[in-house]
Amino acid sequence: MSLRTLALVSGVYDLLLGLPMLLAAPQVARLFGAPEPVPVVNAWLNGVFALALAGGYFWAARDAEARRGYLWAAGVFAKGLGAVVFVLDHFLNRSPPAFLLFAATDGTLAALTLALLLRRPDGRAGPSTP
Repeated sequence: MSLRTLALVSGVYDLLLGLPMLLAAPQVARLFGAPEPVPVVNAWLNGVFALALAGGYFWAARDAEARRGYLWAAGVFAKGLGAVVFVLDHFLNRSPPAFLLFAATDGTLAALTLALLLRRPDGRAGPSTP
């Protein structure tokens, strides 16, 4: 898989998360077994955040090699830390088990992004050298 393809996949993923949170937050919460967000603006802001990430991924996909910094920030840091937060919230605050799906998806995308960013130009593992 290429960085460009992964950026597009991540962009679609965040778009599919962000739009429902922005347009139907109470229904999305019920779907995942969570209480309705109070105040709902918190869910809307999460939707805005996800849409901003999606826009960044689509931008990065246009020239993934030149925009690797965005993929580090959004793809490795935000998605990786997001996965950790979902797992911690599940065990510390008893959030719904369905939230672990987000942890698995975010964690997988973070790991794939990290692996692709660390791949050398010749396709082998390890950091590239100038």
